[in-house]
Amino acid sequence: MTTTTSVSRRERRKVLAATTIGTAIEWYDYFLYAAVAGLVFNKVMFGPLEGGLASIIAFLTVGISFLFRPLGAFLAGHYGDRLGRRFVLMVTLFAMGGATTLIGLLPTYDTLGYFAPLLLILLRIIQGISAGGEWGSAVLLAVEHAPKEKRGMFGAGPQIGVPIGLLLSSAVLSIMNWVAPGDAFMEWGWRVPFLLSIALVAVGYFVRMGVDESPVFEEMAERKEVEAENPAKLLFKRFTPLVIVAALVFAGNGTVGYMTTGGYIQSYASNPDGPVGLARGDVLNAVTLSAFTWMLFTLFAGFISDKIGRRTTYLIGFVLQAIAAAALFPLVNTANLGLLHFALIALTVGLGLTYGQQSAMYAELFPASIRASGVSITYALGSVLGGAFAPMIAAALVEATGSTTAVSIYLVSACVIGFICAFLLKERKGIPLSTDHEDEQASNHFIFSKN
Repeated sequence: MTTTTSVSRRERRKVLAATTIGTAIEWYDYFLYAAVAGLVFNKVMFGPLEGGLASIIAFLTVGISFLFRPLGAFLAGHYGDRLGRRFVLMVTLFAMGGATTLIGLLPTYDTLGYFAPLLLILLRIIQGISAGGEWGSAVLLAVEHAPKEKRGMFGAGPQIGVPIGLLLSSAVLSIMNWVAPGDAFMEWGWRVPFLLSIALVAVGYFVRMGVDESPVFEEMAERKEVEAENPAKLLFKRFTPLVIVAALVFAGNGTVGYMTTGGYIQSYASNPDGPVGLARGDVLNAVTLSAFTWMLFTLFAGFISDKIGRRTTYLIGFVLQAIAAAALFPLVNTANLGLLHFALIALTVGLGLTYGQQSAMYAELFPASIRASGVSITYALGSVLGGAFAPMIAAALVEATGSTTAVSIYLVSACVIGFICAFLLKERKGIPLSTDHEDEQASNHFIFSKN
C-alpha cells in the first residue's frame, strides 16, 4: 500500500513544483481580471453607466465569480474524492486558461453593445467555477505527499502560487502600461496579458502531467473507499460547524487581501478624479512589489507553522493584519508614493501569516474519505464570505460616506472575526492523514471539544 513515507524526495519536489507553478498560472488569470476590472472594464464594458456606479458594477463582476466557487468546489471535491486530485487539476487548468484567453478576444461595449458585458460575466463565471475547484486539489496533492513534520512548508507551495499569480499579473500589466501608455492601453494593451494565458496553460499542462496521484487517494482507491456515501452530503451531515468556523478563518484573510487582489486599491489610488490620483504605472508597481513580499511571508508562515503550530501562526498573523488594515487607507490617502509602498508591504506581513499555513491546517481538519470535499467547499465558502464582494463593498462604502473610514472599520472587523475563529480551533499539527486514522481525523476539532 502507498503511504507518504514511501514517496521519494524527487517525487515530492516534482509535486511541489507542479502545484506551485500550476496554481500561480491559474491565479494569474484570476487576478488579472480583478485588476483590469477597476482599470479598464469599468470604462470599456459598462459604457452606459456613469461615475461611481460603473466601478461598483465592474467590481460586482469580480464578486459574481465567487458565488460560483462553491459549485466548482462541490464538483472538484466530489470528483477529487472519487477520481483523484490530479484529474481535477487538469480540468480546472484548461477551464481557467480558456476563459481568460477568450476575455482577451472579447469585443467592447462600443462594438457589441450589451452582449459584451454579458459575455464578460459568463467568462468570469467559468473562472469562478475553475478557481473553486483548483485550490483544494492542489493543496491536497502537496500536503498529502509531504512528510508530517513539513506539511506547512509543502502546503505553502500552492499558497505562494497565489501571490506569484498576483505578482505576474501586476508585472505584465505594468509592462503593458509602459509599452502601450494612455489610450493605447485602454484600446488594446490590456488584451495582451489575457492572450498570454494560452502559453501559460501549456506550461501548466506540462508540469502537472509529470506528477503522481496523491498517496492518500491511492490508499482510498485500493480500499474502494472512493465509492462511499456522497462526500459533500457526508461533510455537511457531520461537520457543518467546522466548515463554517474554518471558512470564517479564511474570510478574515480574504476580505483584507482582496483590497489588492480584487483590484480595489489599484482603481482607488490611480483614479485621476479621486482623492489620491497617483499614476497608474506607479500604483501597479507598488502592488507588484507587495505581491513579492506577500509571497515571502506566505512561505515563512508555512515554515514557522511547522515549528509553532498553525493556530499560533494564525493568531499572530491576524493581530498584525488588523494593525496594517487600520493604517492602510490613512497612508494611501496621503497620496505619497512611498507611504503607499509602505502600507501595502506592511499589509503583506499579516496576509502572509494568515495564509501560508492554510493548506496544512485545512488538510488536517477533515477525514481522508471526504478531505477533498471538505477542503474545497470550506475554502470556497470562505471566499464568498470574505473576498467575494470586498472590493464592491469598499467602493459602495466610499460612494455612500465620501471617506474610507467605513472601509477601514470593515477590514479590521474581518480580522477580528478571523482571529476569534482561529482561536476556537484546536491545534492539529502532525495528525495522521492516512485512511487508517479516520476516527482521529473526524473528532476533537474545537478547544471546547472533549478529549
